[in-house]
Amino acid sequence: MPNKVLPSSGPGRPKDLLKRKAILEAAKTLFLSNGYDGSSMDAIAAEAGVSKLTVYSHFTDKEKLFAEAVKSKCEEQLPELLFELSDDVPVAQVLLNIGHGFYELINSRESVELHRLMVSLAAQDSTLSKTFYEAGPQRVLHGLEELLRRADQCGQLRIADPLSAADQFFCLIKGGVNFRLLIGCGEALTGVEAEAYVRDAVEVFLRAFRAD
Repeated sequence: MPNKVLPSSGPGRPKDLLKRKAILEAAKTLFLSNGYDGSSMDAIAAEAGVSKLTVYSHFTDKEKLFAEAVKSKCEEQLPELLFELSDDVPVAQVLLNIGHGFYELINSRESVELHRLMVSLAAQDSTLSKTFYEAGPQRVLHGLEELLRRADQCGQLRIADPLSAADQFFCLIKGGVNFRLLIGCGEALTGVEAEAYVRDAVEVFLRAFRAD
């Protein structure tokens, strides 16, 4: 939904953060509905209820704004705290939490539309594709890579190549469900079916890399 009116706030940083959030929400809305080329900074400013100068003061150009919008979407479902390994939480539970978050992220309407957009742009703008990958998928992949490296170092798992294992984990979660969703011939699982699907994928992964 457009954020035409910003909530009132005191002077300084709180108001700046509200404007930044409004700009990001407007960017996500317009990039998905109008595509990258069809979304001007003027239109994003109008959607956010701020001036174009304010948009540029927060994000130096449209490519930077696009990258931050992708990153923001990922962080909604997969905040950095999910990738922390703690003595209080079994690694299986940590991976379940990441799996559920990732499943919800990639199968959301916004993510499906964004992936379709990037596929349509793939042959036109490799720079934009690289921006998208680094802001979203690569960040998530490296977050899990570091977690798996720590799990191996402390003996909870046995993983010779954490980056490859992280890639395999996310491929298990995506499976055929996400592919069918992307090409428009299926629907994402929900509720208990989604929970069981993610749990099965995590169990397969743990059997492959268990410490014993």
